[in-house]
Amino acid sequence: MAFDADEEILQDFLIEAGEILEKLSEQLVDLEQHPDDSDLLNAIFRGFHTVKGGAGFLQLEALVNCCHSAENVFDILRNHKRKVTSELMDVVLQALDNVNSMFEEVRNGEELTPAPDELIAALNELARPESETPQAPPQPVVPEQPEPTAAQGDGGDITDEEFEKLLDALADEKSSAAPAEGTSSEPASADDAPASSGSDDITDDEFEALLDQLHGKGKFTGPAESETTESAEGQGTESAAGNSPDLITDDEFESLLDELHGKGGSPGVSADQPAASSSSAPEPEKPVAKAASMPEPKPAEKPAAPASPAREPAPAGETTVRVDTKRLDDIMNMVGELVLVRNRLQRLGSESEDEHMHKAVSNLDVVTTDLQAAVMQTRMQPIKKVFGRFPRVVRDLARNLKKEVNLVMHGEDTDLDKNLVEALSDPLVHLVRNSVDHGIEGPDVREKGGKPRAGTVTLSAEQEGDHILLSITDDGAGMDPNVLRRKAVEKGLYEQDAADRLTDNECFNLIFAAGFSTKEQISDVSGRGVGMDVVKTRIGQLNGQINIVSEQGKGTSIIIKVPLTLAIMPTLMIMLGDQSFALPLVNVVEIFHLDLTKTNIVDGRECIVVRDKVFPLFHIKRWLVHGAAGQEEPDNAHVVIVAMGTKQVGFVVDQLVGQEEVVIKPLGRALQGTPGMAGATITGDGRIALIIDVPSLLQHYG
Repeated sequence: MAFDADEEILQDFLIEAGEILEKLSEQLVDLEQHPDDSDLLNAIFRGFHTVKGGAGFLQLEALVNCCHSAENVFDILRNHKRKVTSELMDVVLQALDNVNSMFEEVRNGEELTPAPDELIAALNELARPESETPQAPPQPVVPEQPEPTAAQGDGGDITDEEFEKLLDALADEKSSAAPAEGTSSEPASADDAPASSGSDDITDDEFEALLDQLHGKGKFTGPAESETTESAEGQGTESAAGNSPDLITDDEFESLLDELHGKGGSPGVSADQPAASSSSAPEPEKPVAKAASMPEPKPAEKPAAPASPAREPAPAGETTVRVDTKRLDDIMNMVGELVLVRNRLQRLGSESEDEHMHKAVSNLDVVTTDLQAAVMQTRMQPIKKVFGRFPRVVRDLARNLKKEVNLVMHGEDTDLDKNLVEALSDPLVHLVRNSVDHGIEGPDVREKGGKPRAGTVTLSAEQEGDHILLSITDDGAGMDPNVLRRKAVEKGLYEQDAADRLTDNECFNLIFAAGFSTKEQISDVSGRGVGMDVVKTRIGQLNGQINIVSEQGKGTSIIIKVPLTLAIMPTLMIMLGDQSFALPLVNVVEIFHLDLTKTNIVDGRECIVVRDKVFPLFHIKRWLVHGAAGQEEPDNAHVVIVAMGTKQVGFVVDQLVGQEEVVIKPLGRALQGTPGMAGATITGDGRIALIIDVPSLLQHYG
């Protein structure tokens, strides 16, 4: 491995290849649904080809070999010599898994683990045309025969060793002929004569494809581009590809090369190369005609031909800058400090009667708000980063469970904080797997129930104010509240009387209890009751809420609400005695004044009834303020109804201060791990306020 390569080049490869591999996973699943989409086939071929090229430059041979074999399969597919099947996709997806695994090893600077020989053999088998019948092993010169039928019949039979020898011979021949390039004739040799097959020139298609393979193996990287252009000069291609920068763009140049590669650009189908060239002269002229439709081509200086297109995109590349995320986090922290100073000045300004002071504070408020929004935007990523893995998850799980499932995704471009994108990944994967496993019925069961054989799982995201709403919806069997009540009693979570009083919605939320599962049989997918409680805990840690809506026979929706960012949090400031506390606003449902003499006792717990709904009541001052437990309670107080996941409770507080944006600061070493505390902040009046972690507070004290 060439890990001694320039670190910057390695990082560029990791970033570019990482993005391509993320797309490939989604594109491959999409291809299974749309097997005749030629644009998709070409995109996947180019994806493997690009990763192979970068890996070849870094001399990562194991990665090159796996990508090369996968690339050959898609060259056969895009030339319509084989059809896409589920079995073929199983092999290709396994190859992608191996590529991803090796990519991670490159990222970690580890020795590469080559793909299994069986996998490479399976890919090579799939790289043969479907109609091909077993024949005698071809001679090394078979790819050079002019007849299209022979090319098609023998294209997949030439061995890698034979083809490498052919490549070496051609490369040596071209090197020795380099001084004579630019003329319309090539020196003939024993090796070269069959290749020309009646002509002294190797066609542009053949030579471009051969150079492409040499480049992919990490050899002759430097001269490849110049050789390509020089060899093409006598055939008119140079005038199309070598125009001045304002006549042909980089994208057009790339598409021209793609057109040339498409005539037979893979060793596995090398026999097609002569077919492309010998099926008559008009074949190689296609790209030239395409280029001629661009702005009027003018003859360019020969030495400038390869350089002009390469320089053209430089100005566009300078419009973006790669920034370390740690630097963005530091900037976000400084903006947070600025927000605290802004809050402090606003409090002081409200006490002043100086008009100029008011204007200055008002301007500072506007600028700080805009700066905060701009910096937050730099940390934003589309939730597509998470959604991109789900087509593969659903596809593999559906095949494993013998189900037919379609995945529909909406709002993939919805942006949210980078940290949230990473934190939501695992909970969403579990919820999607749960919908496919528990929600969607088998095809036969659905058909008997009058539903389409294929179930649908819909994943959607949308922004609502300063929150993101995520929903995972299936059109499956839905949940039976009576089954959930029975399971809750069996597992000792509730007495029979208490279980009977649970509403349907409360029954649905039982699935978040630790160890709770409705599966009768344990499988490798589910049944142990582990997972949904972790999802609920994780969403709670993100200051989010989760809710379930289900209708038996119709399906289930799980709705998650999380804040846009975790860095700066809107809160409700409250007073307990003479101490300030901050309640995350995402947890606050409503506030009202209450006569504490009119409370009720239900199941041994103090409760209040609001609009025919019963809420447990907690005097959090007794938990959080030292010495408050023995104090006499007032007859009237403010009650804040807060939501903890799917449950709502009432907190009794002494005083409401108002809404304030705060920056979460970690607790000091002495206070770390304090139950019910998410951190601390500095309020507008300069005091320190503790930020309440509602789920943790209730879990510990309630």
